[in-house]
Order: sequence, then structure tokens, then C-alpha cells
Amino acid sequence: MSSRSVRKPKPEPSLPETTSRPLALLQWYDRHRRRLPWRAAPGEASDPYRVWLSEIMLQQTTVKAVGPYFEKFVARWPDVTALGSASQDDVLRMWAGLGYYSRARNLYACAVAVTREHGGVFPDTEEGLRTLPGIGPYTAAAIAAIAFDRRTMPVDGNIERVVSRLFAVAEELPQAKPLIQQLAATLLADTRAGDSAQALMDLGASICTPKKPACSLCPFTEDCTARAQGTQETFPRKAPKKSGTLRRGAAFVVTRGDELLVRSRPEKGLLGGMTEVPGSDWLAEQEDATAKQQAPELKGLSRWQRKVGVVTHVFTHFPLELVVYTAKAEARTRAPEGMRWVPIATLAGEALPNVMRKVIVHALDL
Repeated sequence: MSSRSVRKPKPEPSLPETTSRPLALLQWYDRHRRRLPWRAAPGEASDPYRVWLSEIMLQQTTVKAVGPYFEKFVARWPDVTALGSASQDDVLRMWAGLGYYSRARNLYACAVAVTREHGGVFPDTEEGLRTLPGIGPYTAAAIAAIAFDRRTMPVDGNIERVVSRLFAVAEELPQAKPLIQQLAATLLADTRAGDSAQALMDLGASICTPKKPACSLCPFTEDCTARAQGTQETFPRKAPKKSGTLRRGAAFVVTRGDELLVRSRPEKGLLGGMTEVPGSDWLAEQEDATAKQQAPELKGLSRWQRKVGVVTHVFTHFPLELVVYTAKAEARTRAPEGMRWVPIATLAGEALPNVMRKVIVHALDL
């Protein structure tokens, strides 16, 4: 046997055990948690009403956009019973500008249901929460975990991104959702389920961002498959987006002195119950002349003037272009059936969706 010592190969760096991930995540969260108006302070119990309200508002909307709306809502309606005793019109007015208005109608319906059917107390299980209007699987899991510390993991866009990178999930979204849900559940601690969920949300929002993630600051920095491969920004994998067909229409802005002619949209359907100026149908390949034929009829109306340019807006499933016409009505002109005059000075209090705000600004040069 040779007298020379035998060199042993250097051991490969060991990755943290899977069971250490939940602990590492909570330790990171305790140091770096975001301060949000709906989030309970460390050691305090979460308010189910504030958790529910924030989760509904945050659907397809950013934290920055939601903050002022959340503060307005809780100032006016501090609990679910107060909100359930309001009118839907008031709720829509307060919601105006936040978008995806079916959420506002469901929010109100849910508040009414909790008030009348549950004595103003939210169910504390996923199953019970899912019986309420506007609460789907994700929202039920989020409320159950954050408000009631049920051991479940809601998966939002931030969590999808963290998990898909951590495990290098090659399958494309949305097909990958069940696998990501299963993998996300492995990051739940035995206790503090709500904090585990919020920690992953914060990690995705502040560290594991879509572009240029700050991997060196991440609690999973030595344990992330995508980082090891140098492919972080390629996850999550997504199928190409299909853009909807362009729809076209006309909007008719009629003024009577300092008043504007408006109407309410049907309760069901796109922008249900919201306030709008009269307009044509929104159809693909619609001709301007055809759209103009749907103008409202009023006695003594001045000639329609077409504004230069078009108003554009993008909905979830289609982009929209609106030609805008303006006209003036004589004093005391009655509004057509189903329409009403409102003071232009009070438009901020109307439940106007963003597309209608754009139309009015364009028409009146506000």
C-alpha cells in the first residue's frame, strides 16, 4: 500500500432539507414582513373582515392601487355588518376606478349574506367560506389561512412565481397550477399557516420579482433550482397570451348646462350596475355610421359633433375603441327613459368605470 495519503473527493454542497424551508421562510418573514393596512401586527389576531376585504380588492389589482380604496372602505364601513347594511349603489360608487366591477357586486352580496345568514361572523373553514358569493378556492384558502390560521396554502401570482422557480416547474401555466399548489403546500409550517402564506406573498412581491430577482437576499438562495441553473427569469412558464378581437363603438356625451346625461348599465354582464354615458353596442368591425344610429333621441338637441381621435381601453378579454360625439340640450330638456341628468361637478361621486371617465375627459376637455 502506498505511503502517500489518499485524497478524498470534496463533498458536494448539501442543500437544505425540505423540512427546513418553512422555518427559514418564517424567520425571513419575521425580519422583513411588509406593513400593510389590512395586516395584523405581530402577535395580534387578524380581523376576518379586513382580510376578506383586502383579498377581494387585491384580485387582479396591485397593493399600491388597493391601499387608498381599502382605507376609504373601512373608514365608512368598519365591519361586515355595516357594509351589509349599505346600498349596492354606494358600494359601486366607492369602488369606481378600481376595475373588475363584478368584484364590487360580489363584495356587497357577500357582506349581505354574512350579515343576514351568519350573524355578521365569517365562516372559519374553507368549505364554509366557499358558500359565500364571490369567494372561490383561492380566496377561501387565503381567508382561512390568514384570518383563522387553518393549515392551507393559497396560491396567488407571487406564490406561483416563487414556487415555480424554487422547484423549476417546467410545465406551463395554467396547466401547472395543480402541481404548484401541491409544492406550495410543502412550505407550510406546522403552526402559523397564515404567516407562511403571507411570507411567500411578500417574498414574491419584494425579492422574487418577475424581473431581476434579488436572489442573494432570498431565504431559499442556496436551495432554488432555477437559481442554480441561472434560469430564474424564465419561470413561471406561461402559454402565449391570446389577445381578444378589437371591438368598436360610439359614446354620446350630452350636456344640459352644467349637467351630463347618464344611465346605469344592466345589473348583469360587463360593468354591471355602473354609470355610463349613452353609447352604442361594442362590436367587432362595427362601422362608425352604424354605431352613430344608436345615439339617444332628445328634443331640441344640437347637432352631434365628433371629437377628434378615439378613446381606447383594454378589458380582460378584448380591446375597445370608442368614437366620441358631443351635443348640447336645451334647458329643461327631459332625459329619455332610463337615463338621468347629473351635475358635472358631482361626477366624482358616480360609479363611473375607467373607460367612461376617459370618455368624459376626452369629450369635455377636462
